[in-house]
Amino acid sequence: MSEDNSIREKLSLIRKRIRAAAVDCGRSPEEIRLVAVSKTKSVETVARGIAAGITDLGENYIQEAREKIAALSSHDVTWHFIGHLQSNKARYAVGLFDLIHTIDSVKLAHEVNRQALRQGIVQKVLIQVNIGQEATKSGVLAEETTALALAVSSLDNLSLEGLMTLPPMFNAPEQARPCFAAVRKLAEKIAAEQIPNIRMAELSMGMTGDFEAAIAEGATIVRVGTAIFGERQ
Repeated sequence: MSEDNSIREKLSLIRKRIRAAAVDCGRSPEEIRLVAVSKTKSVETVARGIAAGITDLGENYIQEAREKIAALSSHDVTWHFIGHLQSNKARYAVGLFDLIHTIDSVKLAHEVNRQALRQGIVQKVLIQVNIGQEATKSGVLAEETTALALAVSSLDNLSLEGLMTLPPMFNAPEQARPCFAAVRKLAEKIAAEQIPNIRMAELSMGMTGDFEAAIAEGATIVRVGTAIFGERQ
């Protein structure tokens, strides 16, 4: 089987699973956006993915992403930054990506806003929540998320679209459901505060191993890499 057909078939299977997961919990499959995670994959492989029908791509590393975005600029795709973003690299991410998923501090929010102001744009962002309170993962603690959302709401060149999370690794996907549910409830709580300049419209949660559990708990964006592109280099 050619790589083109392999990606096409894997993408079709993932979309069928997303549709089934949505229907199972009474949701519309159209509510859920698939972000194909293309980190470490070549421009040629990503181009094959786009030809197969991928419309959203997720990258973790700015330099790698810059090269791909430049090479694939003629394609109408949406680029998501899903890796840890350091404040001193914000200037490279702002404007390059349509949505930055990983705002995790007031300092970073201010720097992303400053860079967006310099470019004359409004940068769409998500707040990353460290729902498992894991020392090895980035993200704001759940109890500090509302305060960070309030800080972001005061920044004119940021548009807060929702929350993102990476739950702890579990042996079974269903074990992650309480984490996904907690992030959804947190988003609902923030939305209820009716803070200006904030839309809790997006919940970026769920990856290759647990995206169906995330959909059951309200995910609007799922991030799938290995199940589409194969194992990473």
